[in-house]
Amino acid sequence: MKNALDLFRLNNKVALVTGGTGIVGRPISQALAEAGATVVIASRNKEKCATFAAELRKQGLKAEGERLDLSSEEDIRSLSGRILSRHQRLDIVFNNAVARAGGDLRHMTVAEWENAMRVNSTGLFLACQVFSKPMQAQRAGSIINISSIYGMVGPDFSIYEGTPITNPVNYAFAKGGVIGLTRYLASFLAPDGIRVNCLSLGGVRTKDTPEAFEQNYCRRTLLGRMAGDDDIKGPALFLASDASSYVTGQNIPIDGGWTAI
Repeated sequence: MKNALDLFRLNNKVALVTGGTGIVGRPISQALAEAGATVVIASRNKEKCATFAAELRKQGLKAEGERLDLSSEEDIRSLSGRILSRHQRLDIVFNNAVARAGGDLRHMTVAEWENAMRVNSTGLFLACQVFSKPMQAQRAGSIINISSIYGMVGPDFSIYEGTPITNPVNYAFAKGGVIGLTRYLASFLAPDGIRVNCLSLGGVRTKDTPEAFEQNYCRRTLLGRMAGDDDIKGPALFLASDASSYVTGQNIPIDGGWTAI
């Protein structure tokens, strides 16, 4: 029997976080690095990834910044090759990157829908296909897909009243698909020792969150607040580590109780 805290350690593991500099990707990357992993932070903005990786290295952690455009199959395959060339392994993948585009049902254009799906649907499929291959060779790995409460339940449009934001129709479609794909992959990859799970997040507070939106959201949520960095770090580390070694095919809401009512 392992020490409980040792179950969460990621020493000698290599982890990839797509969209690793965003409001969800940053705390995930921080948590994995703090647990001992070498974290590859990837997004379309390589400079931003490199800057964040440098910040983590100043803390004595192991991190690298890379470019990844999920709308490009070449980019996905090229990044996989670079990771394997440097580290000869890939143990953890967080599929977190997301393309947000368009408006509600009345205003979404076909071009906006297709551009978002290229990343949120096709890009996710390719990432899972490509990044799972070294895990299959290792016969071990953990893939965590990031979904949303809006992949589980319909949006409550009242929380957007008095704000300049809304919930795009393509977002709910894509995030529901993330949960379904997670279950498919968990079943398909289980014989290779690969676990696949999903985190469905509720609202995450940032310095740019409109005050009216935050007030509306908090009134609707059981815990009466939006999520912060630490609320993301704990569940992310749990699914990445051996602490969840008997957990696969699951979708865990991180939503302050939003989907409970």
